Amino acid sequence: MSREGNFLVFCMECYRAEKGLSGREVAALFSRFGVYDYVTRYFDSLHTTGVKYIIADIEDYILSQAA
Repeated sequence: MSREGNFLVFCMECYRAEKGLSGREVAALFSRFGVYDYVTRYFDSLHTTGVKYIIADIEDYILSQAA
């Protein structure tokens, strides 16, 4: 698996644990709002941040796409 792929799985697991969601729920949410592409596109900057920042950034991105 690529570095980006590994990081995406990491992001999904962190988000799942923080939000109390199942893996299936996170996968559906990430797919619906394009989070997979977002995380991959911004991998270079996101992977240098902490877990709390990553979760908050993903949440902000989802909210911006839902609006």
